[in-house]
Amino acid sequence: MYTVVSHDAGGAEIISSYIRQQNIDCLFVLDGPAKKIFESKLGPTKQENLYAAIQQSEQILCGTSWQSELEFNAIKYARSQSKRSVAFLDHWVNYKERFIRNDEVCLPDEIWVGDAVAETLAKTVFPDIVIKMIDNPYLKEIKQILSNIPIKERLSDEIVVLYVCEPIRDHAFKQYGDQHYWGYTEEEALKYFLTHCNKVHKRISRIVIRPHPSEPREKYRWVQNEFGLPIEIGNQTLLEEIINSDMVVGCQTMAMVVGLLAKKHVICSIPPGGAKCNLPHSEIIHLQSIV
Repeated sequence: MYTVVSHDAGGAEIISSYIRQQNIDCLFVLDGPAKKIFESKLGPTKQENLYAAIQQSEQILCGTSWQSELEFNAIKYARSQSKRSVAFLDHWVNYKERFIRNDEVCLPDEIWVGDAVAETLAKTVFPDIVIKMIDNPYLKEIKQILSNIPIKERLSDEIVVLYVCEPIRDHAFKQYGDQHYWGYTEEEALKYFLTHCNKVHKRISRIVIRPHPSEPREKYRWVQNEFGLPIEIGNQTLLEEIINSDMVVGCQTMAMVVGLLAKKHVICSIPPGGAKCNLPHSEIIHLQSIV
């Protein structure tokens, strides 16, 4: 039996899809955005105490979080109990930092990744840990859903833009003590896009801003007053908003990868001076190159 431990949205999407596809018997220790994500896919899940659940299980399967110590503590406790631990990495950045808290390193027994690029990176960063590639379960489900959706004929040359956000400065401050560690914040990237969106397309009928699952819905309301643009805050699921858009814009969030799967134009809005986008997808267009 697994104990599944999850907090952040990225890992929760992948692990909940994996559990659903494999129909695995699990105990659940969930917090933060993961609670809603697991419930949407698996229905109501009984929440267990972390330490009691690990004691009852043969191994743990967890994501990784920058917002929480939950998965780090789970791996640490599993090791103290001689229980096997597996972590599923949900992105292509900050692999080593995911397993460090207050200068303490705690690595799992095995790391799973969802594609060949991530596998190569993980093997370089963790040469002494078993790295296993499992076709990304979340993206696998997305592909299946998209394959059953007919392509709508465009009736106008106006486009809808979906802007997908992520809490960059909070992440940078928690990890490095510097909100500007990567050379930009989420607000700066959003302003950069909205300032230059006319260079992306001359006729934009709507710009839908989607806060990250860890962000409050009101966080980006200020842009509606600052820019004279047809801006609204999204209120649908990620997939619904992507399907209803023509273009997906963001910095380096997984939602941009979903946009590529949906055959949307995808643009990276990292402004000049910011660290490069680490998404390994050549189809992503960089706003700096357009500007």
